[in-house]
Amino acid sequence: MPWLPQVVLALIAARLVAQLALEALNRSETALHAGVLPGAFSGIMDEATFAKASDYTLAKSRFASFELVFDALVLVAVVFSGALPWLWTQFNGLAPNAAWSGALFLIATGVLLSLPGLPLEWWAQFRLEERFGFNKSTLGLWVMDHVKGAVLMIAIGFPLAWALLALVSWVGPLWWVWGFALLFGFQLLMLVLYPKLILPLFNKLTPLGDGEQRDRLMELADRAGFKAQTIEVMDGSKRSAHSNAFFTGFGRFRRIVLFDTLMAQLSQAELEAVLAHEIGHYKRGHIPQRLVTGALLQFGAFAVVAWLAQAPWFNPAFGLPAGALAPTFLLFALLGGLVTFWFSPIGNWISRKHEYEADAFAKNALADCTPMIGALHKLAQKNLTNLTPHPLYSAVYYSHPTIIERERALRSRR
Repeated sequence: MPWLPQVVLALIAARLVAQLALEALNRSETALHAGVLPGAFSGIMDEATFAKASDYTLAKSRFASFELVFDALVLVAVVFSGALPWLWTQFNGLAPNAAWSGALFLIATGVLLSLPGLPLEWWAQFRLEERFGFNKSTLGLWVMDHVKGAVLMIAIGFPLAWALLALVSWVGPLWWVWGFALLFGFQLLMLVLYPKLILPLFNKLTPLGDGEQRDRLMELADRAGFKAQTIEVMDGSKRSAHSNAFFTGFGRFRRIVLFDTLMAQLSQAELEAVLAHEIGHYKRGHIPQRLVTGALLQFGAFAVVAWLAQAPWFNPAFGLPAGALAPTFLLFALLGGLVTFWFSPIGNWISRKHEYEADAFAKNALADCTPMIGALHKLAQKNLTNLTPHPLYSAVYYSHPTIIERERALRSRR
């Protein structure tokens, strides 16, 4: 269809302009407050830390703007240069219209598309993050992480892609329904297998040793109705000084994971508050809610892919054969973000609502909001959090409320 490439170019340009405008707005808001620490933030950071956090935000934003332009140019080049039709000809020629050659096309193209961004990833890690004291990785570790990631992509991605493409010949026109079931079932399986098989390839997980700290955390988990097999500590400090906490799996396979950096930064009561917050996500049903939402969106995505694959105008608009499913999957993956970007505020609004609910759960579990507020303050200090994001930037990009918003909610709830 002659107009489709023009529409895609317009969508790429519109998203890029919006993203660059948001970055500019956020830099302007940050620079406006960079000189003097606002009184409302005096209990969170001192002047020196606030100035450093402002510098960090500005540096990340400038780099992000460059990266956005670079990514947009790469996307235009990939989609309109004829590279994809050439690659399809090479791989499909190995076994015309076979599922395995289509899967090979998808995986090989995915690996190739990851290469242009590697220099920017290196710069972000070893220049930007290093400048502000966050990088703890080495070049050897960074390279090995990417090698492992590529191997896993091939080892797991190829058979999964082959199975999805083979469904067309196995079950016929309703292949996309079975394809959704296959992929969603695989994702549920990975919730169990990822912390056991994949995560240990990159990080060392050590059970929290016996002692008062473990006893108090486990007692809190029991009191909050979250039966976990173990609490594990992850060596996040070997790559970054940033900190985090999460739980993985479900049912009897769930486990709590704390970054070693987090444990070094927080007091015992603050650690309990962070743990209670993570348990709050589970107890408030946020995980199944997200799974159901993800499943519905994924089901819709498969329906759209099936429709586009049969449309005589979609693939040919980009030089690819109509009805070829593998190219349709790839084009959908490359171009889908041009549409979903505009709906990101909705997803972030829901996520922020969940964060408020998890904070409230933590406050009730500890019968005090002080530990959670203390943890938020320390995490903001240690991670050089931007305390003054532009509201529109926050709405589009932030999955968590700002520190001030969370503290205000914690103090106001009874």
